Amino acid sequence: MPTSVFAPISRRVSAACDKPPDVTFRESNPAPHARVPGHTWRAAWAAIWLALGFLGLGFLTSGLVPAAAAESHAIAMHGAPALPPDFTHLPYANPDAPKGGRLVQGVIGTFDSLNPLIIRGVPVQQVRGYGYERGYVYESLMARGNNEPFTLYGLLARSVETDDARSYVTFHIDPRARFSDGRPVLADDVLFSLALLRDHGRPMHRQYYSKVAKAEALDPLTVRFDFGGVADRELPLILGLMPILPRHAIDPEKFEETSLAPPIGSGPYRVTAVKPGASVTFTRDPDYWGRDLPINCGLWNFDEIRLDYYREANGMFEAFKRGLYDFRTETEPLRWHEGYDFPAARNGEVIRDTIKIGTPRPSEFLVFNSRRPKFADLRVRQALAMLFDFEWVNRNYYFGLFSRAGGFFAGSDLSAYGRPADDRERELLKPYLSHIQPDILDGRYRLPVTDGSGRDRGLLRTALALLAEAGYALDGTVLKQRSTGTPLRIEILVTTREHERIALAYQRDLKRAGIEAAVRVVDAVQFEQRRVGYDFDMIPIRWDQSLSPGNEQWFYWGSQAADLPGTRNYMGARDPAIDAMIAALLAARERPAFVSAVRALDRALMSGFYAIPLFNLGEQWIARWNRIERPSTTALTGYLPETWWQQKPGTQSR
Repeated sequence: MPTSVFAPISRRVSAACDKPPDVTFRESNPAPHARVPGHTWRAAWAAIWLALGFLGLGFLTSGLVPAAAAESHAIAMHGAPALPPDFTHLPYANPDAPKGGRLVQGVIGTFDSLNPLIIRGVPVQQVRGYGYERGYVYESLMARGNNEPFTLYGLLARSVETDDARSYVTFHIDPRARFSDGRPVLADDVLFSLALLRDHGRPMHRQYYSKVAKAEALDPLTVRFDFGGVADRELPLILGLMPILPRHAIDPEKFEETSLAPPIGSGPYRVTAVKPGASVTFTRDPDYWGRDLPINCGLWNFDEIRLDYYREANGMFEAFKRGLYDFRTETEPLRWHEGYDFPAARNGEVIRDTIKIGTPRPSEFLVFNSRRPKFADLRVRQALAMLFDFEWVNRNYYFGLFSRAGGFFAGSDLSAYGRPADDRERELLKPYLSHIQPDILDGRYRLPVTDGSGRDRGLLRTALALLAEAGYALDGTVLKQRSTGTPLRIEILVTTREHERIALAYQRDLKRAGIEAAVRVVDAVQFEQRRVGYDFDMIPIRWDQSLSPGNEQWFYWGSQAADLPGTRNYMGARDPAIDAMIAALLAARERPAFVSAVRALDRALMSGFYAIPLFNLGEQWIARWNRIERPSTTALTGYLPETWWQQKPGTQSR
């Protein structure tokens, strides 16, 4: 039996969060559990496992097996976790942050569901969390350390174990873990969540969890997953981030139906009020089981969090100026530089923070839907990308503040743009060289640079030559396919004024080449429906990447995702080179090999010319009313509202 790390982890509390750990198996709901009797089974299992530990035995329901690897408080994708087992709080959290108050957040769009784990509906994502933010209601077995490329620390699971090959992973659930209705979180709930999301969840969940060959409960608080030889070293971490749902509160037959019923989770907040399409209120659970965990120390400081939804960006900004919500992430340079000249911003009531991030820069693209015959030819996509006049747009719309890169991991060591391939990359790409542009392989490729006039004749001639190779020719002022006489027409689907403005500038560029482009503005609901169903020619999209890309890359551009509704393979990429590079990065054991595999993937994506890079920015722009305060230290991934708190009256920053 491996040495238990339960005791040291239970003591990992800071002075500010120092409360005696609740190690009694209290039932906050006096009713007996539907599946497990109160404390009896816990005491019995504890005695059995303690005895087996002294005997040096590892007991499984299927029989005797060799001793398992040592348990750990954390697991890293590559290397070792940065924080030791006795860490007291995350380095970007303030353990002395006061509790109380309310945070109001503005959200553009609408919603019709509180279930973000299914494809139907427009959900409230904060129930589960997205990006680097944790969920308010649903928790996972482990939680990200946002100062590291990809490291997880114990949350619902207080320890984890795996072998060097990562052929399996075992999670030991914290006996204190409870759902908001008082029921304990058990291995049975973990197995239920795996099966439910594998069979009824979003495409990414179905893809991830179908890789598990065997899942079993070793005891009521221990669950083991075996991978059957799958070469995917990220799988233990993927399972560590799986949302854990209460078996007793969910009907699998109705799970895929949209619902506004408040969900039951184990997280720090409960949904307490819903105004359909308008607002959602989360209230901090006073009995939250994990409030004293080191991973939570200094987090979840507001008693109430309310999301207010706005249909239109300008109206949303006006509401912020009036103080109707507390902070906003600004993405519009013109507004950032000229729009904050209002009284509250001038007198210091509104603070503007510029935050440098250490992850690949979030990048905006105009994506071609290569499922459409008009975009099936790579030369057509390459020519259309040439016609976008970034220099004109950047100067006239963005004060020259934006940059752009040809790849999908801009501003990081994972980017292949402008770098010659190293020996490892060349070896990986050797079977697929016909899929890789030579100038992309050797690092010579650069995005087209116009003269910024909006009328660059040189690039226009080059683009028309490529289109001619693809079978198009100008008939007067109209570009037509020579074989059929069909004009090349494109619809650009947008939902915000900012994207409409970019699309209209691009429409002008296309017209000079004889291409008719219609810019269609739709509401957020229709845009989402058409995006999920790939019912578009071109759409603006943003991809966020981490320093440890992994299984989500299948969901972004894997061939199997191309025809599954609801994936992020918007372009419909089906390229064996892309698939092979994703497999290579998942199999990499050390960081150098991993970086080479990601760069090789970047080269395969660039060589497909699936999207037009619009712009990226290496910093975050945050505006907040001074009643809201944040830690002085920012995470590698940028701002995290779960670390913020409300200032006491009279102590506001200026």
